[in-house]
Amino acid sequence: MNIIEVKNVYRSFQNGKETAEVLKDIDLTVEEGEFVSIMGPSGGGKSTLLYLLGGLDMPTSGTVSIAGRDLSKLSDKELCRMRSEELGFVFQFYNLVPNLNVEDNICLPLMIAGKKRSEYKEKLDEVLEIIGMTDKRKLTPRELSGGQQQRVAIARALVFGPKVLFLDEPIGNLDSKTGLKIMELFREINQKYGMTIVQVTHSEASAQYGTKLVRLVDGQIVSQELIAVSESLPRITDIANIGKSVNF
Repeated sequence: MNIIEVKNVYRSFQNGKETAEVLKDIDLTVEEGEFVSIMGPSGGGKSTLLYLLGGLDMPTSGTVSIAGRDLSKLSDKELCRMRSEELGFVFQFYNLVPNLNVEDNICLPLMIAGKKRSEYKEKLDEVLEIIGMTDKRKLTPRELSGGQQQRVAIARALVFGPKVLFLDEPIGNLDSKTGLKIMELFREINQKYGMTIVQVTHSEASAQYGTKLVRLVDGQIVSQELIAVSESLPRITDIANIGKSVNF
């Protein structure tokens, strides 16, 4: 079953009298349980596409649907609720609140949504277990490494139990070895829990953790291919490539 459907999508921006076409004629489907890596060089439209898929932006033309719902037909309230409760986002920067401890940072989306934290105690314990930080729940961000802070950001994105997890260059701010561990965590979340994941990256090694690779160049999809499970994980000798750009 397709959880995401993109049909004939264009996205352009006005720059004075000129129109810049960032995305052109995008058609894409994401099935439930897939781990899709959208790969391409910087400035190729990857992040713009991710924002459209996650309802953070709207296409100039065409449709983006999640679970059969056309995002352009949702009210602002409905779209906001979908983004907060049904979709999870992990970005390059962790965006943690410095004076809140780990579990408070994870529960922040619940508090913003007016949910009772007590109702999500089991979920909080579960996501702390997933990221391997049950013993660090009372620490603040300044007491954590960069990789640990990104794990907290991942748990925060998972606490509502989203249908799709969106990743925007999630290891771009980490060293290569830490980045490898984070990508292994995403792979585990996808395989063990069946979480649908869509990531954008300019790293070939990072992209190979997915189950499907979509190459985006100059705002257009130039290829889509399945990644064989046996080939999905980069060799340890390849970790230095994580975070490095790839020439097309």
